[in-house]
Amino acid sequence: MSGWKKYLTNLNVFIYQVSNGHLGSRLGGQSMLLLHTLGRRSGERRTASLAYYRDGDNYLVVASNWGKENHPGWFYNLMHQPRTTIQVKSNTITVEARQAQGEDYQRLWLLVTRQNAQYIGYQQGRKRRVPILILTPT
Repeated sequence: MSGWKKYLTNLNVFIYQVSNGHLGSRLGGQSMLLLHTLGRRSGERRTASLAYYRDGDNYLVVASNWGKENHPGWFYNLMHQPRTTIQVKSNTITVEARQAQGEDYQRLWLLVTRQNAQYIGYQQGRKRRVPILILTPT
């Protein structure tokens, strides 16, 4: 992630946390949540500000990593420990994460790209398939 993208992302995490989700929960027309993970190697608590989408009771996040060839760090942390918490506005929700697969992936890809066409460009020309993570409240 470039310096300015990392700065803006970290700034949004800070604003979201300080305001208890009253600020930072919408960014560039997208609904934002905070994803809390533990570093798979460090064991340190990590927080990522991510656009999210809804599919029934589930929350969807896309591991686009701004179109880079590798998955974002939070993706690996989440795959290592799929039970975690998210903050949506002022609500903290315990969730279980899993990757969308097969027909479910195709359906959800259409859902998220209708709301954010930028993902289509991120996928084009990439060897990796951009994962969609389903966060199911527990």
